[in-house]
Amino acid sequence: MYNIKLLNKISKFGLEVFDNNYICGEDLKFPDAVLVRSASMHEMEFDNKLLAIARAGAGVNNIPVDRCAEEGIVVFNTPGANANAVKELVIAGMLLASRDIIGGVEWVRENAADPDIAKSVEKNKSKFAGHELRGKKLGVIGLGAIGGPLSNTARHFGMEVYGCDPYITIDAAWNISRDVKRVKTREELYAICDFITLHVPLIKNPDPAKSTEKMISKAEFDQMKDGVVILNFARDALVDDDALEEALESGKVKTYVTDFPNARTAGMKNVIAIPHLGASTEESEDNCAVMAAHELRDYIENGNITNSVNFPDASLPHSGDYRLCVLHKNTPGIVAQLATVVADEKLNIANMVNKSKGDNAYTIIEINGSLPQSSVEKIAAIDNIIRTRVIE
Repeated sequence: MYNIKLLNKISKFGLEVFDNNYICGEDLKFPDAVLVRSASMHEMEFDNKLLAIARAGAGVNNIPVDRCAEEGIVVFNTPGANANAVKELVIAGMLLASRDIIGGVEWVRENAADPDIAKSVEKNKSKFAGHELRGKKLGVIGLGAIGGPLSNTARHFGMEVYGCDPYITIDAAWNISRDVKRVKTREELYAICDFITLHVPLIKNPDPAKSTEKMISKAEFDQMKDGVVILNFARDALVDDDALEEALESGKVKTYVTDFPNARTAGMKNVIAIPHLGASTEESEDNCAVMAAHELRDYIENGNITNSVNFPDASLPHSGDYRLCVLHKNTPGIVAQLATVVADEKLNIANMVNKSKGDNAYTIIEINGSLPQSSVEKIAAIDNIIRTRVIE
């Protein structure tokens, strides 16, 4: 029996993924895994029984990812599960920024008591006139699960779309319209685009070349067209608030549309601040919960990893008598040491996979025949082994 602790309300469709071998609840003290949406876990201490944490969503800022890696806890997210919901809201954001829909709606509410409001509408509607998206240039920074489909949709609106993503995957590239123009650097977008939308993760790194924190700052604003619209449905810290305020006041930026308002941006003029509604649809919450639940089950039952943010994806069909799962540091010689133990113990390997991701790595070894506990202990004693687990 496995215990799944719920830190937030999770869609029933996700919970239905777990069969009778699982208990899901909010008050479980020693869980095998955790399902979370927005609850902060940075101050939590983890029992050594905890195997995995799954975030029903893409961002994992609420989870201490590095600490989890050190403790042998695999952290999953659900990339793409909420992509359509976010994509649709970005399109809505572009429309709100192009045409003063919000101002018009507010005007109608303020004048709702006017018995001649129909006539007043005709006299005042010109105050809220805007521009069409058709023919405008859109720059998309990040062509992944959201940026790629958004680029295609924008093309259907008749926009001229430019995309920049030096790390684009082959699968993502195949799914992007050939009419989307690829550029090598963000600077190429800044100079020509009427709209710029951000779809990259927030990465804080002392090396500016590896960091995305404040990636849009004064130097970037200075390179943009006057009257540009910036859309940020990724993370608020991607944009430098001081530089943004200056750009809004000068007119360099016409409108800033964000799904992540903070104490600064919420009060700025010409900011359309949406209260983090990007993934807030029933369909999105269901999709994220289902994906997260499947990821946890596959890891708990089979040791397979899919969509982890701190360990590499690795999977094998479970065909042996025992499966030895080893989380370890990505250092030279560990696989050789594992092989030495296996050979010395005369274990029969049916299959094996080793994958790495940054500083961490993962090895799955399928064993036929017996797997003595002494063999597992010898492997666990190897330097830089983080965690070992045996699945029958």
